[in-house]
Amino acid sequence: MRAFAGSLLMLLILSLAADKLSSQAVAPATSHAVSPAEYERWKKDLSNWGRWGKDDQIGALNLITPAKRKQAAALVKEGFSVSMAGDADTVKAVDNPNPYELKMLTIGSDQIAVNYHGIAHTHLDSLAHINDNGVFFNGYKPDAETVLKQGHAKNSIHNVKNGIFTRGVLIDIPRLKGVPYLEPGTPIYVEDLEAWEKKAGVKVTAGDALFVRTGVWARRKAMGPWLRGRAEGGKSAGLDPSVIPWLKKRDIAILGSDHPQYVSPSSLRGAVHDFALLYLGIHLFDNCDLEALADAAAARNRWDFLLTAAPLPMVGGTGSPVNPIATF
Repeated sequence: MRAFAGSLLMLLILSLAADKLSSQAVAPATSHAVSPAEYERWKKDLSNWGRWGKDDQIGALNLITPAKRKQAAALVKEGFSVSMAGDADTVKAVDNPNPYELKMLTIGSDQIAVNYHGIAHTHLDSLAHINDNGVFFNGYKPDAETVLKQGHAKNSIHNVKNGIFTRGVLIDIPRLKGVPYLEPGTPIYVEDLEAWEKKAGVKVTAGDALFVRTGVWARRKAMGPWLRGRAEGGKSAGLDPSVIPWLKKRDIAILGSDHPQYVSPSSLRGAVHDFALLYLGIHLFDNCDLEALADAAAARNRWDFLLTAAPLPMVGGTGSPVNPIATF
């Protein structure tokens, strides 16, 4: 009887082991691939259209509540501030086809001109920047000819005239990986973002302005300019399209990086940048210089701070050059 019971137990153990091995064999490998069909579904399933009313024009900035501003103000312990803007670049290069133009009118006055969208200049994108077949955030569909004559009647940067005042959080992916900068084309996944949160002891919460450092400007300083962004052959480290549901889940108010957020090349070109603006209603800080901020945060081992910024109040504008400030 003992021998029979022992044999039965051994068979049971072998059966359970076989089941475990079988389940491991058929378990799908972790994949970050986002199909075009899935991306299309997200446009409906993750959309913030109508969340703050049919007439809303500021999108996720609604998440910056008075309570959030008070929380952000309480982060100021030293009164030490650091800029997140790159200097106005007047030198034409492969990654700066439209440099700032500075014309001296007299020895005491000047004129400045800039085509600020793109991958070179620090700026804030409004919700009137990206459209899909002429439709912008919250279903705004303007007449193209009218816009070309008068600017945008809705969603323009003028809606941010009163400025931005909230908690900022820096996620430093090169520092996470122990490198000075990410190589062009390196994707950043949710696992990377959450690994940094664990390492740094910080968590991205609703109403935050999230800044993700890839090290663009550190690499450019070391290696020189290179072709980046959406251009054919352009290569940029950045957020993989698979992070889009995470951005919605965390309810961030603003997204910023040292380039326009997305990884390139990608089968879904510019996905994070475009989806954030058009469907999540997240204003974007493009092309921030996060090097000084990263150094300041590392010196203090503090990765959250008060963010303040104010764009030019251009009625009808699609964005504005801007100087975001972090204060510790």
